[in-house]
Amino acid sequence: MSRKQHKAWLKVTAVVVAIGGPIFSLGAVPGMTEPARLTLDILSWPLDGATTYASADTRFLSALTGGFLLGWGVMIWRLVDLAYDAAPEAVRRAVVSGLVAWFLADSAGSIASGAASNALFNVAVLLIAVGPLWRPARDPA
Repeated sequence: MSRKQHKAWLKVTAVVVAIGGPIFSLGAVPGMTEPARLTLDILSWPLDGATTYASADTRFLSALTGGFLLGWGVMIWRLVDLAYDAAPEAVRRAVVSGLVAWFLADSAGSIASGAASNALFNVAVLLIAVGPLWRPARDPA
């Protein structure tokens, strides 16, 4: 895969990471919790309606999660715009390392908390987000 294709895929990765940001951030707002609640219910399969946003602590954690996801996605996007051309391999490695760290921590925490199904969802997200970034781009001929 070429550097141009890697650069484009990194933008896909940024969107995959950031897309949950607004969903979970809005979960902090009473009356706007349903998209975040439904997302958590799906990720902690089976879909049973047991997940609620009744607790202020849950809404607060949702706001933090949304902020981190949106910020991380924006950071990846800006790395592509501002640093990739100067250091393509360093940017690729940084993004892949961050995704693997997220995958390991999130999956272990999901399993420990009784939501092992989320670890399976995480595999799919990891494969989509990393995509062709597992391998370095070809140097231009």
